[in-house]
Amino acid sequence: MGDYKTTTIDLMRHGEPVGGRRYRGHKDDPLSETGWQQMREAVAHHKPWDVVISSPLSRCAAFANELAQRHGLSLSFDERLKEISWGDWEGRTPHEIHEKYPDALPRYWSNPHQHVPPRAERIGDFRERIVSAWNDLLAQHSGKHLIIIGHAGVTRVAVCHSLNIPIENMFRTQVAYAAITRIEIEHRGSLSYHKLIHHSGSLD
Repeated sequence: MGDYKTTTIDLMRHGEPVGGRRYRGHKDDPLSETGWQQMREAVAHHKPWDVVISSPLSRCAAFANELAQRHGLSLSFDERLKEISWGDWEGRTPHEIHEKYPDALPRYWSNPHQHVPPRAERIGDFRERIVSAWNDLLAQHSGKHLIIIGHAGVTRVAVCHSLNIPIENMFRTQVAYAAITRIEIEHRGSLSYHKLIHHSGSLD
């Protein structure tokens, strides 16, 4: 059956950014003081990782750099791990979107393939770039314990991909600020098997 090994991937969402809840996408707001506290408390004294990988957006990258330096870990950034681009919704609060585009949010949640925000990234394209990064990371770091500092959308796609959930259902998964989701990939020869260990929780 070939050699057996396990790759563990922790997906950590960034903490609260400056400006509070908004549909940021690629808008590069930094972490607020609360956001820094949320992320530091989420990892606390833990240091099980071999590698840190991050979205290049500052709300992820700044903490990833701190974490890697603290523990002397390898750090890399991947453009493919950015959040989904919201197009004309970028930087707007849910209230502002409702005021400008009445009923757009519930329509999008119910059918994100059909009700795409103006100039936004399509959900299928978003899935493709996240899964591309995911597969490359598995190939490069097989058998290691990784932490990906990213976004709610990155975690949602990883969960859907790992559990074979249709991508149009990704928004049914809640991901809190600084929450950590752990997925294990068991490898035996050419075969692999994904397992969700815990979702949107902590390391304790």
